[in-house]
Amino acid sequence: MLRESRAGELTERFDRALVYAHGVHRDQRRKGTAIPYVSHLLAVASLVLEDGGDEEEAIAALLHDAVEDGGGAARLEEIRSAFGARVAAIVEACSDADTHPKPPWRARKEHHLIRLRDADSSVLRVAAADKLHNLRCILSDWNSIGDELWKRFNAAREDQLWYYSELLAIFEARRPDGFLARELRSCLDSLRRIVEESGEPR
Repeated sequence: MLRESRAGELTERFDRALVYAHGVHRDQRRKGTAIPYVSHLLAVASLVLEDGGDEEEAIAALLHDAVEDGGGAARLEEIRSAFGARVAAIVEACSDADTHPKPPWRARKEHHLIRLRDADSSVLRVAAADKLHNLRCILSDWNSIGDELWKRFNAAREDQLWYYSELLAIFEARRPDGFLARELRSCLDSLRRIVEESGEPR
């Protein structure tokens, strides 16, 4: 029988979720790189834990892309069965699509932003950790390859700036004292400078 976790403790449920997440994403890589996708999942789970998240939130962090990029509605039901209703609810709320092909980028993001405005604190924590790690990677990659970076995405840099600005507004309104929102603002300021200076010699 699996035991319940105490505050600040991870149990065998987390172990199972990590193995499960790696299985779902085993053949995937981060956009435009050879980096195994699981690196992103581990980073998001780490940020969730550093922000005071509990085990179920950390598990949801490991699984937050499993529905969107690894199986749709059927995957969500599998997660619900294996890891419980709360984990599944967080994963569902952090997914901006559960169909393939996905709807157009802008429509997906606008719908996702609407859902996040009313999301509970657990969803906001996992979503903020996800977006923070994504934005950190964008900035790191831009420092390495410059404007070639934007060819990896389905949306232009100005659209990326819009999306992250809208996300930050939600996180700051709902979790104004969280370190995730503070870090996201710092990264967003850097992204804004990059977009504003785009086209100029580096």
